Amino acid sequence: MLCDPSLWSHFLSSAFSVQALKGKSFSNFSKAWIQQTWSQSHVCEWKEPKELALLLDLELRATGEPQHRLLQRVQDVAKYSIKTSHPRFMNQQFGGVDYHALAGRFLTEALNTNLYTYEVAPVFVLMEAEVLRGLRQLVGWTEGDGLFCPGGSASNMYAMNIARYQHFPEVKSQGLCGLPRLNIFTSSDSHYSVKKGAAFLGIGTDNVIIVEVDEGGRMIPDDLDEKITLAKSQGAVPFFVSCTSGTTVRGAFDPLDLIADVCEKHKLWMHVDAAWGGSVLFSKQHSHLLKGVYRANSVSWNPHKMLVAGLQCSALLLQDTTDLLRKCHSANATYLFQQDKFYDLNLDVGDKSVQCSRKVDCLKLWLMWKAVGSIGFAERVDKAFNQARYLVEQMKKREGFHLLQEPEFVNVCFWFIPPSMRGKEGMADYQDRLAKVAPVIKERMMKQGTMMVGYQPLGNKVNFFRMVVFSPLLTQKDMDFFLDEIERLGKDL
Repeated sequence: MLCDPSLWSHFLSSAFSVQALKGKSFSNFSKAWIQQTWSQSHVCEWKEPKELALLLDLELRATGEPQHRLLQRVQDVAKYSIKTSHPRFMNQQFGGVDYHALAGRFLTEALNTNLYTYEVAPVFVLMEAEVLRGLRQLVGWTEGDGLFCPGGSASNMYAMNIARYQHFPEVKSQGLCGLPRLNIFTSSDSHYSVKKGAAFLGIGTDNVIIVEVDEGGRMIPDDLDEKITLAKSQGAVPFFVSCTSGTTVRGAFDPLDLIADVCEKHKLWMHVDAAWGGSVLFSKQHSHLLKGVYRANSVSWNPHKMLVAGLQCSALLLQDTTDLLRKCHSANATYLFQQDKFYDLNLDVGDKSVQCSRKVDCLKLWLMWKAVGSIGFAERVDKAFNQARYLVEQMKKREGFHLLQEPEFVNVCFWFIPPSMRGKEGMADYQDRLAKVAPVIKERMMKQGTMMVGYQPLGNKVNFFRMVVFSPLLTQKDMDFFLDEIERLGKDL
């Protein structure tokens, strides 16, 4: 029944009737209804862990429960979970909702297949190839390879592993014992998955060389060049440079063209972690931020972030056309990848992955892309930049908001200075007191459920807020509410 085409046709028609966040296709009634609904609801219903465990009655028992009890369980799970689709959930680089993508996610779960052979996933093998081709085309590659991975961290680790295999193919069969000391280079603002990947692959976190960044958080190519040269002189073998397009905290974009020059000079694999910033490539107005990305060997890109495709939707893209991905990871399991099948064996993509079971993550993006088109994605990206610009303009009109820096992307980082601390920057304990402001405001907003926004320290900078502006549901009214709420929650500190 779940795979009955007529049933799904009815479901998809119902889902699409909400206009699927297509911007201009929203009726005024639909926009007003959604905005009113969200404004009257909470982002979270905070409970302390012990209280929440009792409310949910999590214990698993020998006997089952009646349907009315199970329905209450489902309602409780929804009630006490964080509403990440709420426009005022600005805590992470995922959130919001696109109803075409949501329909794709439901359909993916119902069909419950594994994306490893054409015989069990014919639709999705072809669909994934087409979606990857579309993403590679935006990078600037007419040919290449890739696959969807379980998150951007995994994509970065894949790139690292493939780069090592290209330099030392014997590592696949002989392991690490015969390898020289390898070095990876990345900026101080890069994602922590670079170090995790080095640890996971046996390269070691001590062999991740940190490159300095400029005042905006962008990798300094001259420092990269100097550190590669130094590593060589010390007997190490540099092999991999991980750049970032859209750093996690500041939203900085490394200068890819200049870094590519360094990588070509030293013959190193250049990877671009564009998990956060890759979607900027849809925008003619802002794609210059990734100038030179086509010169990379690999790119990671998470459409579940700025494009709100829904968790998880993470692509690894390769410029390689020599089948490195398959050569590096294949195990040639004969019960899956028989060599005498009646169709093209290249359609069995499972041996490109280190996973056996691999979820279908392409359908939600494909369906959303079909619905809104590349132009619709560009409009969303441009709208996000406009909303961030509006927020910054309004901040500058209010006392107590102090920007960390002018944002390059849609990450707006700032301190809120309570009235009691204004004009007292010279006090000996000022930084210690300022560091305590963001955590208290965060606690208050979560316990009251009004919104969620993240905070963090960075280097020698004490705790500051990081507002990420990208949900297509966000309006200027939400931006104004955000500023008012920060003031309300922190005025007495």
